[in-house]
Amino acid sequence: MLLNSEVKYVKGVGPKRADILKKLDILSVGDLLFYFPRAYQDRRINNPGDNYAFEFDKVDIFKGVVLEFFEVYTASSLKIFKIILESGGKKIEANIFKRAKRNFDVFSTIKNKIKKGSTLFIVGKSDDNFFGSKINVDEFYFPEDESYNINAERIVPVYSLTSSMDIKTFRQIVYNALKSSEFVGEIINGYYISKRALMSRKDAVKAIHFPQNTQQLISARRRFIYEELLLMAMAWEIKKRQTKEIKKNRVYTIKKALLTPFKNNMGFEFTGSQKKAINEIFSDMNSPYPMNRLLQGDVGSGKTVVALSACLLAVENGYQCCFMAPTEILAEQHYLTFSKFLKGLDVRFELITSSTPKKKKKELSDKVLSGEIDILIGTHSLIESSIKFKNLALAVIDEQHRFGVRQRATLRRKGDNIDMLVMTATPIPRTLFLSLYGDLDLSVLTEMPPGRKPVKTYHIDESQAIERAKETLLKGGQCYIVFPVIDESNKKEIKSLIVEYDRIKKEFSNYKTSMIYGKMKASEKQRIMKDFLSARIDVLCATSVIEVGIDVPNANVMIIENADRFGLASLHQLRGRIGRGKVESYCFLVSEPKTPEAKERIEAMCMTNNGFELAEKDAYIRGIGEVIGTMQHGDMEFKIASIYRDKEMLKCVFEDRDEIFKNDPYLYSKENYYLKKEIFRNYGEKLNIIELN
Repeated sequence: MLLNSEVKYVKGVGPKRADILKKLDILSVGDLLFYFPRAYQDRRINNPGDNYAFEFDKVDIFKGVVLEFFEVYTASSLKIFKIILESGGKKIEANIFKRAKRNFDVFSTIKNKIKKGSTLFIVGKSDDNFFGSKINVDEFYFPEDESYNINAERIVPVYSLTSSMDIKTFRQIVYNALKSSEFVGEIINGYYISKRALMSRKDAVKAIHFPQNTQQLISARRRFIYEELLLMAMAWEIKKRQTKEIKKNRVYTIKKALLTPFKNNMGFEFTGSQKKAINEIFSDMNSPYPMNRLLQGDVGSGKTVVALSACLLAVENGYQCCFMAPTEILAEQHYLTFSKFLKGLDVRFELITSSTPKKKKKELSDKVLSGEIDILIGTHSLIESSIKFKNLALAVIDEQHRFGVRQRATLRRKGDNIDMLVMTATPIPRTLFLSLYGDLDLSVLTEMPPGRKPVKTYHIDESQAIERAKETLLKGGQCYIVFPVIDESNKKEIKSLIVEYDRIKKEFSNYKTSMIYGKMKASEKQRIMKDFLSARIDVLCATSVIEVGIDVPNANVMIIENADRFGLASLHQLRGRIGRGKVESYCFLVSEPKTPEAKERIEAMCMTNNGFELAEKDAYIRGIGEVIGTMQHGDMEFKIASIYRDKEMLKCVFEDRDEIFKNDPYLYSKENYYLKKEIFRNYGEKLNIIELN
């Protein structure tokens, strides 16, 4: 059976099960073979000599002789089938639980096979007590069963499935499909298979599902980790090269008609890293190819004014710009920043969001089409089909990780080979950057604007935090109090915004308090943030909705309740909401960390304000997921590979990628033919890349 054959033709599937598999995006035999296990269970009774380390899912197994068995009737609809087994002098009580069905014997399958003296292999969860051992059975097998060799006394795969697909049935289907693994062809040049000591693709497909031992499993996973990372790295390089092949029909001249008065309005000097970033951006804009650059800077490092400099270069040359933010609050923040720094300058800028009335939206879309708007600031509204620009030259995207590759591509199509600048406050280690944004050039802001004092962070109890906050409020400051959840939680120790708000109001009865959370209407959130900005609110209770939000220079205290419930990246982003003025600022972490990891996060926050150090620490403590948020998921989703865990392999992949392109720039050779096909099959649409002919 060929890999592109419909999955319904695999033994044990048929039309009905094919419909179920379709929900898992399994349409063909190839899809089935490359639907990899999410985990493995070690069901071997003994495994001499297999000392390779691998983290298996915990499971209890027992193989013994049946001494007796009987059915237990309960008052509920639950029925129990008890089996007493013995092996090597040890007895165990195995319990199989089933929901009763009317006019149907739910235990008929086992009753037809079981008898005293027969051998039975069971899988489940054991409960040792003074009276012996019990095990609640998930799966059971008799040695004479056809499925015994697939499910018992071996390393067994565990898959992510829908409720309508039984795990034992799925294992059998995969096992049957593996007869087609002979048709699995190699896609990687044999030179690199030897160089990196990789298992062949055909052997790896078999071993990834049903390995003979731990070493074989590790080798199969290593093979596909390399393959996934290589395909990703090659795709990004092709994307980058194709971007450089496109030429723009635009020329910029630095006239300083807007840039000089803008610098005067700022009231402070650019930092060294801001100047460097601006020079890199201007150089890109003046090149014959469209700019595709990521501006990475810690919270409060001054990314917006760098991006605004780029906008002004475009505007003073007669072009339009757009500035896209992920939330209305942040879009409004940018609008206010532009209003402050562009005061008195001949620059026409407007704000458009989902809350903008229809009539106003129509007016703005007409103006932007006629060229009466120089800079349009907004949210996802900017990529709506109704928004058409007269001569868009530059697009700026803030908080890049909240937008996918496709949204970037949609925005890019709003103009003729536009320059694109994307920004993120999430500090990403360089190796991760190359993996996540392989098509972008990088500028990094490493300094804070002059006059900013680093936020002092302490781990103290709530009563102390409240007293310290009151001292600051007496001096005219403002305070955030952040909670991990909105409503009451099942866990009593977790404080929620709604439940705690009245208590906080009493604690700060001499001050004006309010609260804000994600489910509020956008207009209500904007009103509250405006009131907080204008000091009509002293204490603002919130959820992490403020993680990316408006600048309030007078806010200089933050209390984070249950701080151990947040990841380091979130804690750092939250802390970035304060310390924006020239007075001393304080962040108080209130928590009783229950795990060593939580304790490490709290200690790290108290030790440093450096986002890059915290990103590395977070990746070390609990993997890359929290560090990069949704960035890897979606556009760069892997079945097995992990960018952070497999960073040593990633170095090998980058080295091999560069060598492949050096020897075969357009992947014309027959050695790279199947690799090229696989790259475009996996990433052609995702990254909007064109197959090289």
